[in-house]
Amino acid sequence: MIRLLKWLLFLLVLAAAAGGAWWWQTRPLPVTPYRVGFGAAVEAVYATGVVEPVEWARVGPLGTARVVQILARDGQPVVQGQPLARLDDRELKAREAELVARQRYWEEEVRRASQLAERGIATQASRDRAVSELAAVRAQLAQIRSRIEDLVLTAPMDGVVLRQDGEVGEVVEARNTLFWIGRTQPLRITADIDEENLPRVALGQRVLIKADAFPDRVLEGRLEDITPKGDPLAKTFRSRIALDPTTPLRIGMSAELNIILREVPRTLVLPARALQPGGKVWRISADGLAELVPVRLGIQGPVQVEVVEGLLEGDSVIIDLPAGLSPGRQLLVEGG
Repeated sequence: MIRLLKWLLFLLVLAAAAGGAWWWQTRPLPVTPYRVGFGAAVEAVYATGVVEPVEWARVGPLGTARVVQILARDGQPVVQGQPLARLDDRELKAREAELVARQRYWEEEVRRASQLAERGIATQASRDRAVSELAAVRAQLAQIRSRIEDLVLTAPMDGVVLRQDGEVGEVVEARNTLFWIGRTQPLRITADIDEENLPRVALGQRVLIKADAFPDRVLEGRLEDITPKGDPLAKTFRSRIALDPTTPLRIGMSAELNIILREVPRTLVLPARALQPGGKVWRISADGLAELVPVRLGIQGPVQVEVVEGLLEGDSVIIDLPAGLSPGRQLLVEGG
């Protein structure tokens, strides 16, 4: 009798477990619906870039030297040829003084040898040697003076000191930039376009611009230039985006760009993450059942896609899929 009771208890537990599993597998799945509606669909090429002046230049030393004087600072207007900084030229000045003395010596030697040659006391060869030595000294002196001039950094154009680096006493090298000189208007964005997207873009296309400095604003520009030669290592082509003169963007800011290829201002749109393999979408039927329906797409962007066929305005679809979802499954629509 006890054994029979144990078996009956076991069967009851087994039946309860089976019933619980069946209930769990058939219970209404809670889902949050997304209502399909109208919006703008945009097909675009994404890129990133940096704001820069249309006209600008870097200024730096031709070799290693110590900074002895800074003559222009950030934001200061400058004109072409204006001194910006002086580098240490003491060693070259000493060499210049030595060569000046040698030049005077050989000038006197040429004069003396010429007089002696005219009187037949010295040979023409002696005079020619003095002339050759004088020419060599003059060439060296010209070279030294040119190097001394190079130690005065000057503005290559009219404009403004966009940025100044380096301080007095600092040793700088040829790879260092001490001044960025340019005009604050007009501005542009320089960006790299992946070579695989190059056939899809064209000059004049509208560009939507987002910058961290203006998170709530979408700015606009125009694609005005693409370099004829790409970078074979990065597999990109440099492009220039023209900006409006009233743009709030500042030189050196980074920006995210969407080059508009095609745009439909009013069409059915759907979050791209709602798409399932095979171009299908989970739709909630009128009686609350899950349906996996095929859709035909138009413009496909990274965030949302255009639905051309398969859904209607007001249809409810599932974006965040719950575990156990299958066609015909009863759904518990939350907030619906």
